[in-house]
Amino acid sequence: MAHSLSAKKRVRQNAKARVRNRARKSVIKTQVKRFEEALSTGNVETTQDQLKQLTRKIDRLSTTSTIHKNTAARIKSRMTRRANAQKAKVS
Repeated sequence: MAHSLSAKKRVRQNAKARVRNRARKSVIKTQVKRFEEALSTGNVETTQDQLKQLTRKIDRLSTTSTIHKNTAARIKSRMTRRANAQKAKVS
């Protein structure tokens, strides 16, 4: 248990940040699921639209300390590769 005032404040701040970060990560996970659903339908336009939305949300979160910029880049790269593979398959 924290005793000093600064330690108590840090506990409060960490609790707020945890809730905020969990909500932000949940948004990313939901967007990834939507992208995968669009990918499974086979509609290239929908997939590209979902990829664009996913990229925007990931870019926003990587500017905060919610996710690391390299993690964001890795997720974007993997999803882009999957979308491009679908596009090449249809063409």
